[in-house]
Amino acid sequence: MPDGTDTHIGRRVRIARTAAGLTQVELAGLLGRSLHWVEDVEAGRLPLDRYSLITAIADLTDVDVVWLLGQPYRLRRDGGSAAHTHVPALRTGLRRAGLILSGHPGLAPQGTPVGYGDLTARAAKANEARQAANLPKVATTLPVLIEDLNTALLTHEGPARETVLRLLVDASRTARMCLNQFGYPDLAWVAAEVAAGAASALDDPIVKAAVAWDRCGALLHQASLPEATAVADAALRDLEPLAASGTPRPEVLSLRGALHLRAAIAAARGYRADDAWARISAALEDADRLGPGWNDLKQQTVFGRGTVAVHAAEVGVEVQQPDTGLEKVPDADIASVPSKERRTHYQIDRARAFEKMGRLPASVTTLKAAAAAAPYYVYADPMARALVSNLAQKGVPSQASALSSLVASMELAC
Repeated sequence: MPDGTDTHIGRRVRIARTAAGLTQVELAGLLGRSLHWVEDVEAGRLPLDRYSLITAIADLTDVDVVWLLGQPYRLRRDGGSAAHTHVPALRTGLRRAGLILSGHPGLAPQGTPVGYGDLTARAAKANEARQAANLPKVATTLPVLIEDLNTALLTHEGPARETVLRLLVDASRTARMCLNQFGYPDLAWVAAEVAAGAASALDDPIVKAAVAWDRCGALLHQASLPEATAVADAALRDLEPLAASGTPRPEVLSLRGALHLRAAIAAARGYRADDAWARISAALEDADRLGPGWNDLKQQTVFGRGTVAVHAAEVGVEVQQPDTGLEKVPDADIASVPSKERRTHYQIDRARAFEKMGRLPASVTTLKAAAAAAPYYVYADPMARALVSNLAQKGVPSQASALSSLVASMELAC
């Protein structure tokens, strides 16, 4: 269940500010805001609805951004509460995977070896559930899968072990995303590092670039913006010789574009609008080179023209240019993006953009439709929750019933 303070981020802002020895006037000055704005935030009258602001406050007061957000949200609906019960087992499996990859002696298999066909099918199903935005299903699938992969790592050598390493990379990357969305950033980082360890053992530049993309995702959830940018740029430098060849492999261009999108979000949340839009433009060039039908499900990034539009929408909200964000990728066919998780993310940011543009009824209906398609994903998204809280305080008479339903489903105390 929620802790009763998830709609009162201002209460945690006040605690953090006081612990940092800052007055309301000082915090307002550092943020470029008014004293009245800080007073309204701390009193719960004004929700924080942009990662850029939340990141800035967390950085200035030296607190964890996830604590500031009040995560994890232990929602009772749509399998959310049950999903959290699988996290301890997932933590154990990831910890053992890290030990095995480091070559630690004395480790024994915890189960009976499972065939490659079964492991491959289960890894694919976990990723399918991830792309379907069915996070509770991902959480229930991964612990046993990762432990079975640990057993395979301990019992196989040579080419067979390479197959297992690739499956472990895939499963760990799926775990990273799921854990970030559930609100376990430290454990998500462990998952990203397990994937990185397996990728190092494979020594495949494509796999390493894909894992760097996940590392960026983990760092963004922890508001480690300079580190996210550094990881993205290092991976981009490593890819450049492959991309500069006469006929670069499509997956090279795809990963380059996906890494630019990670860097775009880091720039937007760090108030670097020009850099953010430049990264979006660079990603769009790669998407256009790959063609309108390209979507990289194999590397989990789902990179393509539609995914560039997804990220542009978020950039637009974060840099206070919501209309530009929605129009940045003309004729983008979001409906054709083969990932409900990406489509849902877009709808959340589209709803946020509408609210910034004063189109409150459209904001409610957009978010309500997204929740109907992927309930837990929407209900547990911090910015979706901040948006609903904000809309509830403003009031949207024409959408009162839909808004009330969202408030109840998110278990908000508005």
